[in-house]
Amino acid sequence: MVTVAERDYDTRMKILVIGASQGTGALAVKAALDKGHDVSAFARSPQKLDIRSNKLTLVVGDFHDRASVVGAVKGHDAVIITASSTSMKGFKEKPDYFSRGTRFAIDGMREEGVKKLVVLSALGSGDSRPLLPFVVGKLMVDWLLKQPFIDHDVQETMVRESELDWVVCRPGRLTNGPAKHKYVKTARIEAVPQSISRADVADFLVEAATTDTWNGQSVQVGG
Repeated sequence: MVTVAERDYDTRMKILVIGASQGTGALAVKAALDKGHDVSAFARSPQKLDIRSNKLTLVVGDFHDRASVVGAVKGHDAVIITASSTSMKGFKEKPDYFSRGTRFAIDGMREEGVKKLVVLSALGSGDSRPLLPFVVGKLMVDWLLKQPFIDHDVQETMVRESELDWVVCRPGRLTNGPAKHKYVKTARIEAVPQSISRADVADFLVEAATTDTWNGQSVQVGG
């Protein structure tokens, strides 16, 4: 179990992380807590999160239930969406997995006056497709993960059209291991390293949620 040290910061935010029980979402919760923010961890089973802090609130919810998502948004300064299916079966059953829940989050943010939205997408989505090696693009985007990438494109479009202070994060292949804090991040359509640790992605998600640096931009990250 990880116990997050409590520290005082001049600027403290209330951040909702959707899809927080494992993977990049869980790491984003820890990264936000480490930086002194108050965090609500939203997931079907948030008790799986192996973190304890008096700044952490566990929220049981369903990414694909409008009332659940809208209700969780209330009272926060920023929303980070990392929710994803853990299997291809999940995407086959819900081909709009990313976009459906993201629409509910956007609706809730509009209703509650929450402005900052950060969404975890993927390198190869939208106009970043040319950044993938040809074989990777054909194998992953056009075949193995075709539907998730199609839905990421839909998700990104609705985020751009949301009129919120949005940021889209596009990492390449995700790896395990500690954050290096030396990764590349750029809003330009230019090459970045094709892999990055989940911990570094989480670091960027929190940076994007707590600063105005990347507002209104899709950001390629790698390293």
